[in-house]
Amino acid sequence: MPTTTPAAVLLDVDGTLVDTNYLHVIAWWESFLARGHEVSCFDVHRAIGRGSDDLVRTLLGHDDDAVVDGHAERWAPLRARMVPFHGARDLVRTCAERGLRVVLATSGAPEDVEDFRRVLDVDAHVHAVVNSGDVAQSKPAPDIVRAALEAAGVPAERAVMVGDTVYDVRAARAAGVGCVALLGGGIGETELRQEDPAAVYGNTAELLAALDDSPVGALLR
Repeated sequence: MPTTTPAAVLLDVDGTLVDTNYLHVIAWWESFLARGHEVSCFDVHRAIGRGSDDLVRTLLGHDDDAVVDGHAERWAPLRARMVPFHGARDLVRTCAERGLRVVLATSGAPEDVEDFRRVLDVDAHVHAVVNSGDVAQSKPAPDIVRAALEAAGVPAERAVMVGDTVYDVRAARAAGVGCVALLGGGIGETELRQEDPAAVYGNTAELLAALDDSPVGALLR
C-alpha cells in the first residue's frame, strides 16, 4: 500500500519549469562585455545555475559587483519574455493532486519569484517557495535544498529534486536528496549523467508522461 508519510518534490524554476537559461546567458554576456571582460556565451551557459556572485567569481576569478548589477538590469526586461516549458504547469498540478508537497526551490532573486509565479500560474498547487534570499549560499551549496525540505516538512529520503544543471544535482546530493535532471536548460545529457542523477528526462513533459515509473512517482508507492 502507498505510504502515508508526507513526501515532496522540490522543483528548480529557471531552466526547469520556465524557459529562461538562454535569456540569462544574453543578459550575463552583455553585462560582461560592458565591463570589458571577454567571456563567451558558452562559458556563461555552463555557469548558469550558480548564484550571481558565485557565477562572476567562477568566470573571472574575482568579484565584480558591476557585472552582477548589469545582469540584473538586462535581465529585468527579458524576464517578460519567459514562458513555461511544455507540461510544466501540468507536472506541478499532477504532483500536488497525487499528494506530493510541491516546493519551488530557485536560485533566482526574490524579485524574480513574483514573475515566476505569475507565469506558471500554479500557486494553488504549491506548498512553499524558497529562493536565494532565504539562504546564505546558492547552489551548488545545499542550502536551498535544505530550506526546501524544511519548508515541505519532510526528511531528505522523502523528497526528490528536479533540476536542469549539474549544480542542482550537486546541491541535492549534498543535502541527501535524489535528483531528476532535465535537458531543457541546455546542459548536455552526458555532462548531467556524470553527476549520477537518479534519472534524466528531456523536459517537464517527458517527466510527466513517465511520472509513475520515475523517482518522483516512487515517492507515492
